[in-house]
Amino acid sequence: MSEAGTPRLPFPPVMVGISGASGSGKTTLAAELARTLGGLHFSLDTYYRDLSHLPMEERARVNFDDPAMIELPLLAGHIEALSQGKPILRPGYSFAEYIRLSEQNERIEPGPLVVVEGLFALYFSELRAFYQLSVYVDTADDLCFQRRLKRDVEERGREPESVRRQYEATVRPCGLAFVRPLADVADLSVDGADQLDFKVEQIRNTMKRRGLLSRIGTPS
Repeated sequence: MSEAGTPRLPFPPVMVGISGASGSGKTTLAAELARTLGGLHFSLDTYYRDLSHLPMEERARVNFDDPAMIELPLLAGHIEALSQGKPILRPGYSFAEYIRLSEQNERIEPGPLVVVEGLFALYFSELRAFYQLSVYVDTADDLCFQRRLKRDVEERGREPESVRRQYEATVRPCGLAFVRPLADVADLSVDGADQLDFKVEQIRNTMKRRGLLSRIGTPS
């Protein structure tokens, strides 16, 4: 039995890391892979640093496309715990105020498969050490921008010109500097323009070759 009183998994969870530029389709892919294989989709979006000590106007100027904004010790500790089959309390985060929300902490149970996803899921060697498979979603820059523009205008109520300015000022330069090079450290690259089910099947086939499907109880 675990410390929480729940049975331990027969094997440590299979850990899959998925990264790609903003708008690459990594979040949709990670969610679908987790759904298809009965795993946990674990986004890194709530691990940004708490900026409550700064005035609001300063918080709004912070570049969240820089990996330095990730609270790595907390994140790495949580990924390590999940890799050992232990539950964690994932922090809550307000992107409207750029602050940590302790009242929204969420208990997360790992299950047999954990799909870790985010801009910097493959950036930190501290995280890559826990993955049995790392995946990079390679998507052309113009398609990434069109997807981000659509999302920010339709879902976040932003003006198109504001989205364009931010993309050119920080999103694209940081993507080129910090995220695009991650294709070289990934075990598998998939084309972000391909159909979702095809990308899932590519990852599934790679997991099968590595003997990972049997570990999560999925027929090969």
